[in-house]
Amino acid sequence: MAPSTSLKALLVASSLTGLSAFMHTTPVSFRPSTHLEAQRRGRPRGPVRTIEIKPPMNEEIPFEEFRVSVPDYTPSASGNIKKDVVLGIMSKADAIAKAKELGGLDVILINENSTPPVVKIVDYSKYRYEKEKKAKDAKKNSKSSEVKEVKMSYKIDIHDYTVRIKNASKFIEQGNRVKCTVQFKGREIQHDKLGYELLDKMAEDLTKICSMEGKPKREGRTLFCFLTPRPEVTKALNSRRKAEEKQKKNSKLQNKEQKFKKDEVPDVGQKLNAKVDLKDDDDDDVDSSLDELLGSDSATDELFN
Repeated sequence: MAPSTSLKALLVASSLTGLSAFMHTTPVSFRPSTHLEAQRRGRPRGPVRTIEIKPPMNEEIPFEEFRVSVPDYTPSASGNIKKDVVLGIMSKADAIAKAKELGGLDVILINENSTPPVVKIVDYSKYRYEKEKKAKDAKKNSKSSEVKEVKMSYKIDIHDYTVRIKNASKFIEQGNRVKCTVQFKGREIQHDKLGYELLDKMAEDLTKICSMEGKPKREGRTLFCFLTPRPEVTKALNSRRKAEEKQKKNSKLQNKEQKFKKDEVPDVGQKLNAKVDLKDDDDDDVDSSLDELLGSDSATDELFN
């Protein structure tokens, strides 16, 4: 049966009222926008920020009694700064009062694990500067070791083997670690036992200056091991670097002294020339005064000349 006309009119009216109610209750607005928003990921741009961790100072120190020391900046006979002067065990209030008495300095906690804890009376800015300087010097002197690699085949010839030994010894004497690699091709991997023997032989030939880290390892078609320099080699290398730096400093001082002497020599010569000119002027003045007194006739000229 088809629906009646009254029923159709009722359905149409209800749908229109529902639509008008929806439009009145939820207005929709369309605004054109050209702003693009993107989610930023990762760390922010710019240099990496370093957060300074300050040691406990003055009232922040959690201990009530500690051993107090003061730096001694008077140079010794060798030119180095002496060790800190220990003032003894003090309370927190006495240490802070002593720091103020010495010129408004800070009480800085140095070692909290000792009994009693150790503090130092020093200017914090100067303390931080000296600490950063020591860290820079240590980083400058201790060069980070690199990993050098020496590749070869298990069928290597004697001459090529001596070349590999020479290169490895050169790298080790420079303070670097050496990765010795034996490469296999195709079915050669079934002779990996010869590769292990070759690496053991190489470590034995270089045993005076290096030692093998663990045992040789196999990865795919390669065998490798690491050789590290012995402590004697690293010690000799560090002493050699220190001697070179000392020699550079001495040469710089000598160059400065030579430049200073060169700058002084012309000044001395100018002073001597000025003195000679003054003497000549004085002699000319004496001669002119004599001429004025005695007259400038030929008889007097022959008498005094």
